Amino acid sequence: MTDRTSGSLLDPKSLYWRDDELFDREELRGLNLVMGFTGFADAGHVVRQITTELLDTLDTALIVEFDADQLIDYRSRRPQISFVEDHLQDYQAPSLALYRLIDGLGSPFLLLAGFEPDLQWERFARAVVGLVDELDVNLTTWIHSIPMPVPHTRPVGVTVHGNRPDLIEGISVWKPTVEVPAAVGHILELRLTAAERDVAGYVMHVPHYLAEAEYPTAAVAGLEYLGAATSLMLPTDRLREAGREVGRQIAEQVEGSEEVQQVVSRLEVRYDEKAEGTVRRSLLADENDELPNADVLGAAVEAYLARNEPGE
Repeated sequence: MTDRTSGSLLDPKSLYWRDDELFDREELRGLNLVMGFTGFADAGHVVRQITTELLDTLDTALIVEFDADQLIDYRSRRPQISFVEDHLQDYQAPSLALYRLIDGLGSPFLLLAGFEPDLQWERFARAVVGLVDELDVNLTTWIHSIPMPVPHTRPVGVTVHGNRPDLIEGISVWKPTVEVPAAVGHILELRLTAAERDVAGYVMHVPHYLAEAEYPTAAVAGLEYLGAATSLMLPTDRLREAGREVGRQIAEQVEGSEEVQQVVSRLEVRYDEKAEGTVRRSLLADENDELPNADVLGAAVEAYLARNEPGE
């Protein structure tokens, strides 16, 4: 058997280009790292909203850019391009990169954001762990979101995992023991833990009937948790305003349908029963625990939001 430490594996450093002048600066050492990958379990488009808001709002410098051609399966996840009358334009090339950002108080931090790799997860993980070691990252946090049978009328829940008990205990509202499809963030968390680097992952709980629509409220909650863990002031104003507008739209749909009101009410009762129990059980229904059917509410909300897209 070939020794996996003998150098026979492909060099992870060949997965990316980096700005050596910026990378070697002393002020980049010991910073906190935030990670967000789109393409898997991004209920409510939480990861996309958070990473877009950070990159669009804060002072940004590109440090490392990964080679998309080595990591993405274009035929299973085709990029978008615009056809305008008689020509093509605005090709949206997939991007995965490490940035240096400056928060609202002038504190620098790192952001690894972009598509979740389809290929070469272990090599990608070795590349990221190598960068974390070289930059002596203080704490790595990452975020994703999942659909849950919870009502939009209750606070956004979160499950925290990692190797920092001070960031986990008393925060997680759902502590299941389940098998789930792995994401590249999970692999990175395992490899960072093995490398004895501090890491914490945040899973935002999005009402399952809103999973396919943008849900800014969950993105705001995610930024608050990330900011608290890393002592950063992260921008939330625009997402808060968007969340208020989405909330008004949802309220209109609920108010206009007695059937929808009943669905929400049943979810609220279920949520409150679980929250008030001395032993918190999973909010996910098992085969002996009937889950209220929220198809009507989901269809109504999604249809309403589709008719009210910005710019229409």
